[in-house]
Amino acid sequence: MAKVIDPWGSTLIEDYNKLISDFYLDRFDPKEFPNPNRLMRRGVVFSGLDLKVIAQAIKEKKPFYALSGIMPTSEKIHFGTKMVVEMVSYFQQQGAKTYILVADLEAEATRGVSLEEARKRAMEFHIPAYIALGLDPKKTTFYFQSDNIEVVHAAYKFSKKVTYSQFHALYGDSSPDRIFAALTQVGDILYPQFKKRMPGVIPVGCDQCPHILLTRDIVNRMKKENYFPPSATFHKYTPSLNGHFKMSKSMPESMIELPEDPKSACNKIKRAVSGGRDTLEEHRKLGAVIEKDMVFELMKQHLVEDDGELNKIYEEYKSGRMTSGELKEIACRKIVKFMEDLEKGIKKARKDVNKLNFVKL
Repeated sequence: MAKVIDPWGSTLIEDYNKLISDFYLDRFDPKEFPNPNRLMRRGVVFSGLDLKVIAQAIKEKKPFYALSGIMPTSEKIHFGTKMVVEMVSYFQQQGAKTYILVADLEAEATRGVSLEEARKRAMEFHIPAYIALGLDPKKTTFYFQSDNIEVVHAAYKFSKKVTYSQFHALYGDSSPDRIFAALTQVGDILYPQFKKRMPGVIPVGCDQCPHILLTRDIVNRMKKENYFPPSATFHKYTPSLNGHFKMSKSMPESMIELPEDPKSACNKIKRAVSGGRDTLEEHRKLGAVIEKDMVFELMKQHLVEDDGELNKIYEEYKSGRMTSGELKEIACRKIVKFMEDLEKGIKKARKDVNKLNFVKL
């Protein structure tokens, strides 16, 4: 793997250990945090940066923040977004001051989505979806990049601390729109520190690693400003149901969107790559090859909350007592309930979206 990840593209990370080595990341240890959530316990969050300072802030009840962004380029989200929201929610529960930004300037610059359309999508779907997935709106500060002049001014200031060669080494693509989009993200990441310096954690997928590294480099070049370098958690991709490494919009038949019609999602699960054996006799004798089963991975990452329940399913399937068809039936029941609850949660949150705490400058 080349030492370049494109946060705007579809780069796949097939060797997480190599990613840790190439970018000098830390291996994630759930024991460092109180009451680790499902993603932390099960190794889905596999790595991080500078997380000891966050663990210490939690332990000593000192101020820290968690921040994430909404890219309003689509009218649906995916399981990767769900993982980000769950991690932000976790840190929020541990006392983090929480910020959610809508990257409308970046959406316009890099994806051609107008500011008006970006705002509409965020208010009608994305923000309600984040709330439905566990974000506490009463403890969250929201803002649109286009409304936050402090972030835009900071982007210009930070641009003096980055060289063209450095940017190209991190991102590969150094077109002007992406350079400014990345610098605006640096402003977003550090925005909670503009008034008071404090540690912050940014939960992201590994494809967003360059933004974290760029911010940390800029902070290190501005030592007199006394910014805390941002910490980060990195989670694995949710694999495609056809066995490819990542769910992708280019393969809609193997990607479950959020939300999606429950019947459609269930049909995709039933067609998913299985770890079951070729014949029932062989399956009963040898058991499932769970490492190749995309439905079990989906259940592990997203659909089964209780570890005891997941372990029981694992043992039954691994031993051959449970067939792949029976496993898929369990997953179907769970995905139907999940989708129904998500739809209800979005509708409920949408009613109060105009009452949320938005930054206006």
